[in-house]
Amino acid sequence: MAVERIRVLIADDHEMVREGLKVLLRRDPALDVVGEAATGAEALELVSQVRPHVVLMDLTMPVMDGAEATARIRDEFPEVQVVVLSGVGDTVLVEDALDAGAVSYLVKDSHHEVIVQAIHDATEGRGHVDGSALPSILSRRRSKAGSDLTSRELEVLALLVEGLSNAEIGARLHLSTATVRLHVGHLLAKLDAPNRTAAAVIALENAIV
Repeated sequence: MAVERIRVLIADDHEMVREGLKVLLRRDPALDVVGEAATGAEALELVSQVRPHVVLMDLTMPVMDGAEATARIRDEFPEVQVVVLSGVGDTVLVEDALDAGAVSYLVKDSHHEVIVQAIHDATEGRGHVDGSALPSILSRRRSKAGSDLTSRELEVLALLVEGLSNAEIGARLHLSTATVRLHVGHLLAKLDAPNRTAAAVIALENAIV
C-alpha cells in the first residue's frame, strides 16, 4: 500500500520565496505542496480547505503575522504542524512563534536538506531551532528547570532529547503511545516549554538529563 505523501502549505508574502520553496520541496517525492498563502489570514483559511500536514510559515506578513497565524492554526487544527521559516532575526518574534506552538524555527538561508528534513521530522513531532534563537529562549527558563519532574518524566525527557517519537519512546520504555503522550504533556507544562523542541533545549542547557 502506498504511503501517504506529506502535504505542505507555504505561507510567505514574497512570491519569489514561495516559488523557490515549491521548486525545492518538489524535489522530494514524499512531499506534496498543496497550497500557498501571502498572509497569515490566507494561511489560516487555506489550512481549513486543503488540510496540510505541515505549514512552512514566514513570521512577517501583512493582515496577520506568522506568530498569530501559528497560534490560530494550532488552536483550530492541532494535528497540523508549523515550521517557521523566516529571515527575521528578532528573537521576540521567534519566541512568540514557538510559544504559539510552532515545532521548528529555521532561517531562510538554511540548507535545503535541513528544511526538507524539518518537514519530515515535524510529522513525527520532532523539531529544530536555529542556533540564533537559543539564547533568548534559554534566558527565560534557567531557574530550577526540571526540579519537579518525576523519574518517569525524566526518562521520557531523555529519550525526547535523543529525538525519538512518542511511539519510539513507548517501545523503549515498554509504555503505550498514549501514556507517553501524557508524560510528555506533563513535562512540557512543568518546564514551561511550548513544544518538544523547546523542552529538549531546556533539558540540555540545564543538564536535566
